[in-house]
Amino acid sequence: MTDDRRRRGLDMMSKVYGWEMQDGPGDHFAVTADHLFADIWSRPGLSIRDRRLLLLGALTAQGLIDVAEIQVGAALHNEELDEQQLKEIALFLCHYVGWPLGTKLDSMIGGVLAERRKAAK
Repeated sequence: MTDDRRRRGLDMMSKVYGWEMQDGPGDHFAVTADHLFADIWSRPGLSIRDRRLLLLGALTAQGLIDVAEIQVGAALHNEELDEQQLKEIALFLCHYVGWPLGTKLDSMIGGVLAERRKAAK
């Protein structure tokens, strides 16, 4: 790991998640920052929004709705996706990953949107 690679990884993590990411300990964090974010999320060819859409599909297909919730919140925070688009994604995915999994995503999106509305008041 180089300091430059770690900085690029932390910078991309901050862009993806919408908050200032701090360096962390351990090998798992190192691989996440130095490889996944400095190398993979930073590659040309796909935007962060494109990658997030793919990730939402993959997470939903695996039933990892709790992890998808982080991506939904970040997409809203970064204004990459709006309420209508998120609901459409859930409906679309119902047809490809199965109705129960797509419905779980839709329900989680509804909860995230309700929390955001509540916090905005």
